[in-house]
Amino acid sequence: MSKTVPPRSRIQKEYTWNAERLFSSSRAWEKDLAAILGSIPEAQALKGTLATGPGALADALERVENLSARMQRALVYAGFSYAVETTDQGAAGMNDRALGALGRVNAAISFVEPELIAIGSSTLRSWTTSEPRLGRYRHWLENLFRRQRHVRSSEAEELLGMLADPFSGPTTASSMLTNADFRFPPAVSSSGKKIPITQGTIGAVLEDRDRAARRSAWEGYMHVHAEHRQTLAAVLGASIKQNVFKCRARRFGSTLEAALFPDDLPVEVFHNAVDVFQKRLPVWHRCFELRRRVLRLRKLGHFDMWAPLGRTRTRIGYQEAVDLICRGLAPLGKDYVSSVRAGCGSERWVDVLPNQGKREGAFSWGTFGTLPYIMMSFTGDFTSVSTLAHELGHSMHSLLTWKTQPYVYSAYSTFVAEVASNLHQALVRASLLGGEASKNLKIEVLEESISNFFRYLFLMPTLARFELETHRRAEAGDALTADAMMEIMTGLLEEAYGSAVEVKPERDGMLWAAFPHLFEDYYTFQYETGIAGAQDIARRILSRDSNAARDYLRFLSLGSSEYPLQALRVAGVDLARPEPVQAAFDALEDCIRQLEELLA
Repeated sequence: MSKTVPPRSRIQKEYTWNAERLFSSSRAWEKDLAAILGSIPEAQALKGTLATGPGALADALERVENLSARMQRALVYAGFSYAVETTDQGAAGMNDRALGALGRVNAAISFVEPELIAIGSSTLRSWTTSEPRLGRYRHWLENLFRRQRHVRSSEAEELLGMLADPFSGPTTASSMLTNADFRFPPAVSSSGKKIPITQGTIGAVLEDRDRAARRSAWEGYMHVHAEHRQTLAAVLGASIKQNVFKCRARRFGSTLEAALFPDDLPVEVFHNAVDVFQKRLPVWHRCFELRRRVLRLRKLGHFDMWAPLGRTRTRIGYQEAVDLICRGLAPLGKDYVSSVRAGCGSERWVDVLPNQGKREGAFSWGTFGTLPYIMMSFTGDFTSVSTLAHELGHSMHSLLTWKTQPYVYSAYSTFVAEVASNLHQALVRASLLGGEASKNLKIEVLEESISNFFRYLFLMPTLARFELETHRRAEAGDALTADAMMEIMTGLLEEAYGSAVEVKPERDGMLWAAFPHLFEDYYTFQYETGIAGAQDIARRILSRDSNAARDYLRFLSLGSSEYPLQALRVAGVDLARPEPVQAAFDALEDCIRQLEELLA
């Protein structure tokens, strides 16, 4: 594929997300948003009526859910439109207005939980038996009363609901700065060729064989971040302080406890993941030493972590990628594979190609009543194939949840989300490694596998440790300056990388600024637990356990109708224990061993 990044207007429709399936036009979206805002007084009029009786409660919950679902669909349309072209001021305005409307809707329906708590658990339990429409809310109500001590008065909840819009400020500011405003200098190859750098292409350049290109790409990319370090630290610091405020407003002992409580996760799950990471750092040091030897370098830099070790790089078209993915997912059944093919083809779930202004990374997003859309920048290499497989895992999780669960359980936890995505990648890799692949292709697949482990079992645990330390300092009232953040990041990287990798504080110390994940409090460690769960389930499926695929599909269909740890136990994995994380490091070590043998 060409390294020239085209404007959005030159991307063929077949490679864009099916926006018209959601709203026929931005004008239609405007009309629906106005109708949503017009419905707010009707929702507010329900305040004080929930205790009237089971029928009135069922009616009210249905109306509240309908309003919330409509708001979520409007938010997806605006947010996705902005993500694929952050330089489009119209889309940016839509996204901002959608976030504002979301705050108004949340405030309007904030009375629901306090009124339900006032009714009482025993009364509501009897109502769920006498009124069939309330039966589906049993688990939701059980969870509500579990959270009861952290639910405030109706007035306080209304105010907390109104914070959605102003509290989106740091995330929006960071995104506008790094995606829309930043202009990165081109990378320069060893021959003097200039290579354009954008958020959508930096990853591909870091996989270039030319170390000069890799180094200049990373140095230029991080230099722009460092030039704005004070602003970036201020917006991240504001987000962390918001977490501290919400933690205290809801009477939690720490931000970590507050972040894990909604999913009924003990803090030990976080500490297990981080502790295993620190104990198994020698596995990574073995990997880095192998990479240093093969690349014939005295010291590695962070920008060398994606450099190819094999002799060739396979070029793969989008349709070929879809075929490879579907072949790997065959153990999950024909219906499952058919849904994936349709999503990548006629249904256009995927916004495929890089374009100017497209935000960095890749994600799957949708809501009850929409398609499970995917944003990515497919660049024709095996990493892109794996990224597509990963996001399709999220999308299939969403699709099966929406097909089987009511709206109240349609949004599954982030704690379980990374399991589905990583399982896809594990199955696709196993299919390729187990087939008649050439030595070079096997090396490439193993490299990609280790690269994925690097993200999930190295970068994310390191960021989780950064997240914990910065939150602890904010809880103690300490200043979160750019220098402090860079010092924390540098120290963590030096410990984790060991002697084979040179860490540059002025550059690598800014690594935190390149991860928007840090605006979602304590999300990063869930990548580590997610890949651990995926590896465990993949082992069952590939060992031809007759129940493994069935159990996994059942897990995908649960949504939030079970607590995350219990839902994963349905699929046969227990992430309350450290053993699955240990096993993920064992799988990584096996990949390193195979790669050592092939490169010998």
